[in-house]
Amino acid sequence: MLDICLLGTGGMMPLPKRWLTSLMTRFGGSNLLIDCGEGTQIAINKKGWSFKAIDTICITHFHADHISGLPGLLLAIANSDRTEPLLIIGPKGLERVVKGLRVIASELPFEVQLCEITENTRVIERKGYVITAFRVKHSMTCLGYSIGIRRGGKFDVERAKAAGIPLKFWNPLQKGNTVTDGDRTYTPDMVLGDVRKGLKVTYVTDSRPVKEIVDAAVGSDLFICEGMYGEADKAETAAGKKHMTMQEAAKLAYVAGVPELWLTHYSPSMVNPEWYMKEVKEIFPNAKAGKDGMSAELKFEDEE
Repeated sequence: MLDICLLGTGGMMPLPKRWLTSLMTRFGGSNLLIDCGEGTQIAINKKGWSFKAIDTICITHFHADHISGLPGLLLAIANSDRTEPLLIIGPKGLERVVKGLRVIASELPFEVQLCEITENTRVIERKGYVITAFRVKHSMTCLGYSIGIRRGGKFDVERAKAAGIPLKFWNPLQKGNTVTDGDRTYTPDMVLGDVRKGLKVTYVTDSRPVKEIVDAAVGSDLFICEGMYGEADKAETAAGKKHMTMQEAAKLAYVAGVPELWLTHYSPSMVNPEWYMKEVKEIFPNAKAGKDGMSAELKFEDEE
């Protein structure tokens, strides 16, 4: 099971009832965060999720509404008594930006590791997550992220017994490890069935609609995408500022064939996203206007 929480849905600046856009996931005791604008730590507190378990932070780009909350968050994690390393992933320039922000958060009880993405696409496997970073089209270098959870084949007890595999080796094999016992070697394929469908979430903010987003979103159980503007007369503004309208996001979801779309990253001028959802749903019926704290539990097929 993968827990998802849209911590905030605002773009540009936090508002009294709308924190800046950020996503948090939980899987297997690991918490992953995408973006960290002002107030992100407050949104996490409000949700009641753990700072200590945050071990990966993915940054889409270096506009302030996506990263300026990082020093405060790092200090909050430090105050949770975390000592294990924390990885921050982001576009080229990450080291320079993070070092600058850390002037006010220099003393931390854990190591901060940095991973700069210079390619158009990179896959990073960490803590059970398969993180795919991909380039999108904004006014500066910006990344989207797909977060995947792989699912191995089901353990076959009868095959394990028939192969004479000792019980003490069943657990390592089930986890995908090869085991050697004297002159005998046991491999996972001896006891595991076919690979099962995993889970996938794709998250995009601050971009024009481009093919790379569709390619990344294909196969996702949930697609979270910016809908900066809802008004028809704001389409030209969105194009000029390298953002996206709610209707453009809905078209991407339709082409990618995803089962569900959450909209986020609203302009401060957008009073109520629900005003535009009728038109959005005509393009993609299972679209939802994201709200701060909106959550979901994504389950594997045989858990549903």
